[in-house]
Amino acid sequence: MSKKEIYKTVAEESEALIIEKKSKFISHVMPVDNEADALAYLNKIRSQYADARHNVYAYVIDENNIFRYSDDGEPSGTAGMPVLDTIRKSGLVDVIVVVTRYFGGTLLGTGGLVHTYSASAKKGLEESGIITRTMCDIISVKVSYDMVGKLQYTLAADGFAVEDTLYENDVTFFISSPKKDTERLMSRLVDITSGRAEIKVIDQKYVDKYEE
Repeated sequence: MSKKEIYKTVAEESEALIIEKKSKFISHVMPVDNEADALAYLNKIRSQYADARHNVYAYVIDENNIFRYSDDGEPSGTAGMPVLDTIRKSGLVDVIVVVTRYFGGTLLGTGGLVHTYSASAKKGLEESGIITRTMCDIISVKVSYDMVGKLQYTLAADGFAVEDTLYENDVTFFISSPKKDTERLMSRLVDITSGRAEIKVIDQKYVDKYEE
Protein backbone atom coordinates (compact mmCIF):
# COMPACT_ATOMS: atom_id res chain seq x y z
CA MET A 1 0.00 0.00 0.00
CA SER A 2 1.25 3.45 -0.87
CA LYS A 3 2.82 5.47 1.96
CA LYS A 4 2.47 8.77 0.12
CA GLU A 5 0.45 11.59 1.67
CA ILE A 6 -1.55 11.85 -1.55
CA TYR A 7 -2.02 9.46 -4.47
CA LYS A 8 -4.60 8.24 -7.00
CA THR A 9 -6.10 4.77 -7.17
CA VAL A 10 -9.45 3.07 -7.85
CA ALA A 11 -12.31 2.85 -5.39
CA GLU A 12 -13.62 -0.66 -5.98
CA GLU A 13 -13.63 -3.77 -8.13
CA SER A 14 -15.31 -3.46 -11.51
CA GLU A 15 -16.01 -5.30 -14.74
CA ALA A 16 -16.60 -3.84 -18.20
CA LEU A 17 -17.21 -5.29 -21.66
CA ILE A 18 -16.11 -4.16 -25.12
CA ILE A 19 -16.95 -6.13 -28.29
CA GLU A 20 -14.68 -5.57 -31.29
CA LYS A 21 -15.30 -7.58 -34.49
CA LYS A 22 -17.06 -10.28 -32.45
CA SER A 23 -14.16 -10.62 -30.00
CA LYS A 24 -15.20 -10.01 -26.39
CA PHE A 25 -12.82 -8.00 -24.21
CA ILE A 26 -13.81 -8.14 -20.53
CA SER A 27 -11.81 -5.85 -18.24
CA HIS A 28 -11.54 -6.64 -14.54
CA VAL A 29 -10.16 -3.97 -12.21
CA MET A 30 -9.28 -4.32 -8.54
CA PRO A 31 -7.59 -2.06 -5.96
CA VAL A 32 -4.71 -3.93 -4.31
CA ASP A 33 -2.35 -3.12 -1.44
CA ASN A 34 0.60 -5.26 -2.52
CA GLU A 35 1.90 -7.64 -5.16
CA ALA A 36 0.59 -10.73 -3.36
CA ASP A 37 -2.95 -9.31 -3.55
CA ALA A 38 -2.47 -8.53 -7.25
CA LEU A 39 -1.31 -12.08 -8.03
CA ALA A 40 -4.15 -13.58 -6.01
CA TYR A 41 -6.68 -11.56 -8.01
CA LEU A 42 -4.98 -12.51 -11.29
CA ASN A 43 -5.21 -16.19 -10.38
CA LYS A 44 -8.87 -15.79 -9.47
CA ILE A 45 -9.68 -14.28 -12.89
CA ARG A 46 -7.59 -16.91 -14.70
CA SER A 47 -9.53 -19.64 -12.90
CA GLN A 48 -12.88 -17.99 -13.53
CA TYR A 49 -12.12 -17.50 -17.25
CA ALA A 50 -10.00 -20.59 -17.86
CA ASP A 51 -11.74 -21.15 -21.22
CA ALA A 52 -10.67 -17.75 -22.59
CA ARG A 53 -7.87 -17.52 -25.12
CA HIS A 54 -6.11 -14.66 -23.30
CA ASN A 55 -6.05 -13.14 -19.81
CA VAL A 56 -3.85 -10.12 -20.34
CA TYR A 57 -2.84 -8.14 -17.26
CA ALA A 58 -0.90 -5.25 -15.83
CA TYR A 59 -0.52 -3.93 -12.30
CA VAL A 60 1.23 -1.10 -10.50
CA ILE A 61 2.14 -1.20 -6.80
CA ASP A 62 3.40 2.09 -5.39
CA GLU A 63 5.45 0.60 -2.56
CA ASN A 64 8.88 -0.35 -3.97
CA ASN A 65 7.71 0.88 -7.41
CA ILE A 66 6.56 -2.56 -8.60
CA PHE A 67 4.92 -3.01 -11.99
CA ARG A 68 4.31 -6.10 -14.10
CA TYR A 69 2.46 -6.90 -17.32
CA SER A 70 1.86 -9.80 -19.70
CA ASP A 71 0.57 -10.19 -23.27
CA ASP A 72 -0.52 -13.74 -22.38
CA GLY A 73 -0.11 -15.07 -25.90
CA GLU A 74 -1.07 -11.95 -27.84
CA PRO A 75 1.60 -10.53 -30.21
CA SER A 76 4.39 -8.88 -28.23
CA GLY A 77 3.63 -5.31 -27.19
CA THR A 78 -0.02 -5.34 -28.29
CA ALA A 79 -1.78 -6.12 -25.01
CA GLY A 80 -0.03 -5.98 -21.63
CA MET A 81 1.96 -2.82 -22.33
CA PRO A 82 -1.08 -0.86 -23.62
CA VAL A 83 -2.94 -1.84 -20.43
CA LEU A 84 0.03 -0.73 -18.30
CA ASP A 85 0.30 2.53 -20.26
CA THR A 86 -3.40 3.22 -19.62
CA ILE A 87 -2.89 2.78 -15.88
CA ARG A 88 0.16 5.07 -15.92
CA LYS A 89 -1.50 7.76 -18.04
CA SER A 90 -4.31 7.85 -15.47
CA GLY A 91 -1.72 8.41 -12.74
CA LEU A 92 -2.94 5.41 -10.76
CA VAL A 93 -1.15 3.08 -8.36
CA ASP A 94 -2.14 0.07 -6.23
CA VAL A 95 -4.32 -1.38 -8.96
CA ILE A 96 -4.47 -4.43 -11.22
CA VAL A 97 -6.25 -4.65 -14.56
CA VAL A 98 -6.93 -8.01 -16.20
CA VAL A 99 -8.44 -8.03 -19.70
CA THR A 100 -9.97 -11.34 -20.74
CA ARG A 101 -10.39 -11.92 -24.48
CA TYR A 102 -12.69 -14.39 -26.17
CA PHE A 103 -11.62 -14.56 -29.82
CA GLY A 104 -14.42 -13.80 -32.27
CA GLY A 105 -12.83 -15.28 -35.39
CA THR A 106 -11.53 -12.06 -36.97
CA LEU A 107 -7.93 -10.89 -36.57
CA LEU A 108 -7.71 -7.29 -35.35
CA GLY A 109 -4.13 -6.59 -36.38
CA THR A 110 -1.45 -4.99 -34.24
CA GLY A 111 -3.03 -1.53 -34.21
CA GLY A 112 -6.47 -2.91 -33.51
CA LEU A 113 -5.25 -4.94 -30.54
CA VAL A 114 -3.38 -2.00 -29.02
CA HIS A 115 -6.41 0.26 -29.38
CA THR A 116 -8.91 -2.25 -28.01
CA TYR A 117 -6.85 -3.37 -25.03
CA SER A 118 -6.22 0.29 -24.13
CA ALA A 119 -9.90 1.14 -24.49
CA SER A 120 -10.94 -1.87 -22.43
CA ALA A 121 -8.55 -0.98 -19.62
CA LYS A 122 -9.72 2.65 -19.65
CA LYS A 123 -13.38 1.64 -19.49
CA GLY A 124 -12.69 -0.69 -16.57
CA LEU A 125 -10.82 1.98 -14.64
CA GLU A 126 -13.63 4.46 -15.15
CA GLU A 127 -16.18 1.89 -13.95
CA SER A 128 -14.12 1.34 -10.79
CA GLY A 129 -14.21 5.02 -9.88
CA ILE A 130 -10.96 6.96 -9.76
CA ILE A 131 -10.19 8.53 -6.39
CA THR A 132 -7.57 10.80 -4.90
CA ARG A 133 -6.53 9.45 -1.51
CA THR A 134 -5.14 12.02 0.94
CA MET A 135 -3.63 11.36 4.35
CA CYS A 136 -5.46 13.60 6.81
CA ASP A 137 -5.15 14.49 10.47
CA ILE A 138 -8.39 14.14 12.46
CA ILE A 139 -8.73 17.16 14.71
CA SER A 140 -11.19 17.41 17.58
CA VAL A 141 -12.45 20.90 18.44
CA LYS A 142 -14.57 21.32 21.57
CA VAL A 143 -16.49 24.60 21.81
CA SER A 144 -19.42 26.07 23.68
CA TYR A 145 -22.78 26.24 21.92
CA ASP A 146 -22.52 29.97 21.27
CA MET A 147 -19.55 29.40 18.94
CA VAL A 148 -21.11 26.59 16.88
CA GLY A 149 -22.56 28.74 14.08
CA LYS A 150 -19.37 30.72 13.55
CA LEU A 151 -17.25 27.57 13.52
CA GLN A 152 -19.53 25.78 11.06
CA TYR A 153 -19.51 28.77 8.71
CA THR A 154 -15.73 29.12 8.83
CA LEU A 155 -15.04 25.43 8.22
CA ALA A 156 -17.42 25.35 5.25
CA ALA A 157 -15.94 28.55 3.79
CA ASP A 158 -12.39 27.22 4.14
CA GLY A 159 -13.28 23.83 2.61
CA PHE A 160 -12.60 21.58 5.61
CA ALA A 161 -14.72 18.46 6.06
CA VAL A 162 -16.50 17.76 9.35
CA GLU A 163 -16.37 13.98 9.88
CA ASP A 164 -18.68 13.95 12.89
CA THR A 165 -20.19 16.18 15.59
CA LEU A 166 -20.78 15.26 19.23
CA TYR A 167 -23.38 17.25 21.19
CA GLU A 168 -22.96 17.10 24.96
CA ASN A 169 -22.52 19.93 27.52
CA ASP A 170 -20.23 21.37 24.87
CA VAL A 171 -20.03 20.58 21.15
CA THR A 172 -17.10 18.64 19.69
CA PHE A 173 -16.37 18.76 15.97
CA PHE A 174 -14.18 16.11 14.36
CA ILE A 175 -12.50 17.65 11.34
CA SER A 176 -10.33 16.00 8.66
CA SER A 177 -7.44 18.12 7.45
CA PRO A 178 -4.78 17.24 4.87
CA LYS A 179 -1.56 17.01 6.86
CA LYS A 180 -0.01 19.93 4.98
CA ASP A 181 -2.91 22.16 6.11
CA THR A 182 -3.13 21.08 9.75
CA GLU A 183 -0.92 23.78 11.24
CA ARG A 184 -2.77 26.50 9.35
CA LEU A 185 -6.16 25.12 10.39
CA MET A 186 -5.26 24.85 14.07
CA SER A 187 -4.00 28.44 14.08
CA ARG A 188 -7.23 29.52 12.38
CA LEU A 189 -9.33 27.67 14.94
CA VAL A 190 -7.53 29.42 17.81
CA ASP A 191 -8.20 32.79 16.17
CA ILE A 192 -11.92 32.34 15.47
CA THR A 193 -12.64 30.91 18.92
CA SER A 194 -10.47 33.53 20.68
CA GLY A 195 -8.49 30.71 22.26
CA ARG A 196 -11.59 29.30 24.01
CA ALA A 197 -11.67 25.97 22.13
CA GLU A 198 -10.05 22.72 23.15
CA ILE A 199 -8.17 21.65 20.05
CA LYS A 200 -6.09 18.52 19.47
CA VAL A 201 -5.05 16.02 16.81
CA ILE A 202 -6.52 12.66 17.80
CA ASP A 203 -5.93 10.42 14.76
CA GLN A 204 -4.98 10.25 11.11
CA LYS A 205 -6.45 8.39 8.15
CA TYR A 206 -6.75 8.44 4.38
CA VAL A 207 -9.72 10.38 3.02
CA ASP A 208 -10.93 9.58 -0.51
CA LYS A 209 -12.33 12.01 -3.05
CA TYR A 210 -13.86 10.84 -6.32
CA GLU A 211 -12.86 12.43 -9.62
CA GLU A 212 -15.73 14.27 -11.24
